[in-house]
Amino acid sequence: MGAGISSSVAVNCDDGGSGSPGLGDIPEGCISSLLMNFDPPDICKLARVNRAFYRASCADFVWESKLPSSYKLLVDKILAEENLHSLTKKQIYEKLCGPNRFDCGNKEAWLDKCSGQVCLFISSKCLKITGIDDRRYWNYIPTEESRFQSIAYLQQMWWVEVVGEVNFEFPRGSYSLFFRLQLGKISKRLGRRVCNVDQVHGWDIKPVRFQLSTSDGQHAQSECYLNGPGEWAYYHVGDFVIENPNRPIKTNFSLAQIDCTHTKGGLCIDCAVICPSEFRERLKQI
Repeated sequence: MGAGISSSVAVNCDDGGSGSPGLGDIPEGCISSLLMNFDPPDICKLARVNRAFYRASCADFVWESKLPSSYKLLVDKILAEENLHSLTKKQIYEKLCGPNRFDCGNKEAWLDKCSGQVCLFISSKCLKITGIDDRRYWNYIPTEESRFQSIAYLQQMWWVEVVGEVNFEFPRGSYSLFFRLQLGKISKRLGRRVCNVDQVHGWDIKPVRFQLSTSDGQHAQSECYLNGPGEWAYYHVGDFVIENPNRPIKTNFSLAQIDCTHTKGGLCIDCAVICPSEFRERLKQI
């Protein structure tokens, strides 16, 4: 998921037998109207049928029907260096389906290539983490296990609070927000993954509180104990619904364990994720 659509399409020149009607005789406009009923991967497969199907598959109105209604806002935000008027709708779709970084490379957005829905990742470096500048408590650790190549690691602290804010133009639909977390410090030893859990403590005493709010008045909260040392997990913060897609919505979210009767440690924070709610079971594949 998130990979771009290939721009090179093999063309079958066999348009039917000589002197008899064939697929190549179907008007391109009719083929394009038919292709609008297929998902993008199937459109690319059908483009290989013959030249007429290839040309019909490139029609702007075919790909505009697959783009979210707010795609121009997405292009302005995450493809700011591109000239929208010089790109075909297919090229725009291809580019938006790739992993696109913005905000100094600390956020990543892309369209799901099958559904055209938006997924957004926010790096730990975009989050406000209490005590992050004090290396007695927190450190940023480089790792290949993060799409941003870096995670925030908590050694030990009494007050743990992480706050995030994102202002983004989402297409219409229902979205879920998650934190990607792990207990235990990851490293490599002799080429093998190692997770040190010696500093993991305090998370089984009180649950972590998650909260979410949006600029249009939506709210959600939940509580959960952190468990499963050594494995990355997506902790559900809450859901929100986009009904007016052509304007930005501000989303505030947080996790907190601020009971100062005990210390907490050994927590890795990778990123926050906002994705369509139906993608919840697919997160591990992203």
